[in-house]
Amino acid sequence: MMHMSFFQMLRAKKELIPLVGVVTFAAVGAVSVSIYSLFKTDVIINKTGNPEPWEAIDPTQPQKLLTIQQKWKPIEELEKVKKLTK
Repeated sequence: MMHMSFFQMLRAKKELIPLVGVVTFAAVGAVSVSIYSLFKTDVIINKTGNPEPWEAIDPTQPQKLLTIQQKWKPIEELEKVKKLTK
């Protein structure tokens, strides 16, 4: 019994096939979302290179995985403060 390969074990115990499928699907999903998140502009890995990384994010481009009817318009008060501080 100890010398069985993984696929031989699945043939012998068919009730494990759905469990293996669900766990594999969850693992692939977790890895793919992690890799996807690394390439987004709002994820900062190196915080020492840019002390204010939120200034480099384009507000017109959606930052979510799914965006439904999102409109962006600048807030006047914040724009005034930004001009005064620069």
